Amino acid sequence: MIRVLLPAHLRTLARVGQEVTLEIKGPVTQRSVLDALEASYPMLRGTIRDHVTQERRPFLRFFACEEDLSHEAPDAPLPDAVASGAEPFLVIGAIAGG
Repeated sequence: MIRVLLPAHLRTLARVGQEVTLEIKGPVTQRSVLDALEASYPMLRGTIRDHVTQERRPFLRFFACEEDLSHEAPDAPLPDAVASGAEPFLVIGAIAGG
């Protein structure tokens, strides 16, 4: 099982707690995790990734094992600790301002 932590606004939209668990078949990548997340919680479609391009939305970042994975290729394997469920995949709302 893959553990995913969501920011408050997405938890509210999906009506879930801070952490959700997902069953992933095949390689554990950003794409496979986000595909499974959107399949389990259809109300999140388009909130994390653009509907057309499937690119990460601005002001959202992806982290795992204390590493920023936001600019990694969507099909790059996630760390083994995430694939085993020992560490969560984090979707973080970025902070902007000036």
